Amino acid sequence: MSTINEETLFDASEITVSMGPQHPSTHGVLQVKLKLDGERVIDAQSVIGFLHRGVEKLGENQTWGQWVPTLDRMDYIAAVSNCLGYCETVEKLLGITAPPRAQYIRTIMTELNRISSHLLWLGTHALDIGAMTVFLYAFREREEILKIFENYCGARLTTHMFRIGGTQYELYDGFESQVKAFVKDFPAHVAEYETLLTENRIWLARTRGVGVISAKDAIDVGLTGPSLRGSGVAWDLRKAKPYAAYADFEFDIPTGETGDTYDRYMVRMEEMRQSCRIVEQAIGKIPDGPLMAKITKIIKPPVGDIYHSIEAPKGELGYYLVSDGATQAYRARVRPPSFVNLQALRQMVIGSMVADVVAVIGTLDIVLGEIDR
Repeated sequence: MSTINEETLFDASEITVSMGPQHPSTHGVLQVKLKLDGERVIDAQSVIGFLHRGVEKLGENQTWGQWVPTLDRMDYIAAVSNCLGYCETVEKLLGITAPPRAQYIRTIMTELNRISSHLLWLGTHALDIGAMTVFLYAFREREEILKIFENYCGARLTTHMFRIGGTQYELYDGFESQVKAFVKDFPAHVAEYETLLTENRIWLARTRGVGVISAKDAIDVGLTGPSLRGSGVAWDLRKAKPYAAYADFEFDIPTGETGDTYDRYMVRMEEMRQSCRIVEQAIGKIPDGPLMAKITKIIKPPVGDIYHSIEAPKGELGYYLVSDGATQAYRARVRPPSFVNLQALRQMVIGSMVADVVAVIGTLDIVLGEIDR
């Protein structure tokens, strides 16, 4: 009868553990292979590709207009931003500009979508770390935004609000009053979330000094959005390269100092306040006029290529499109923030505890729909 060599079995100083792709805290079908020394991470490898759907290849086989609803399914938490970025890219290729009324509607909807995206991030991030109440509170306010979306276009998640050249839908009766009521009440709710978390000693212990990345390293790895601003870099495409109607509004760019999970939390909390500020300015002065620019029913952009990007809730969302003069793109390429930001995970978790990996994945606010596009 053979016996187990206990010295060989238990003397290993390093072990490899697989987190995901079915683990709930990986925020989708992400697998992270962790090399551990006890509970401390000494290496990490992200494995993606479980959700691949060929979105870019679909863009090369659908007409310019047909591809729009497909893009809603990338970052399905921020479908409005996906749609806006693409429509503006094609409009630049065509050499047209959406009318001012459409620009204001686009800006309002996109900022409401930014708030709803951050609310889902806040609720799930807090839940990952062990705070359940915040999840329920955040979804309470998010529901009010989804009601506005549903009243406007009939959809709550994959909204398909905009069209190349402007917007298809006129504002419904009661839109302004509903939005004004939301922006009036929302800042008090953000303060409510902060009462639960910002000075909570457990939250501080789980987020301060966790997942630290310097400003230089964040830039070098390609981080954008709140993950970059948390490291103290005041880069926001709404300010740096204004699009839609953002040049008409006043708002601030919140930044962190140490680049840890707590700083990124604080940046997103303040971003929700700033988004509310933008919507409040825009809702009171929506211009009259048409919703669509003059555009042919069959879209055939001139031969050429273009790259255009916007500030999506998770960072820089860019589209590179090549036209050969046909009714669909010759080449379609998406630069999604989650895909690029995920590169920083390894650098941010090495030296941390296993429990911190959950916090760092949450603080990056990734969605696998745009990683495995």
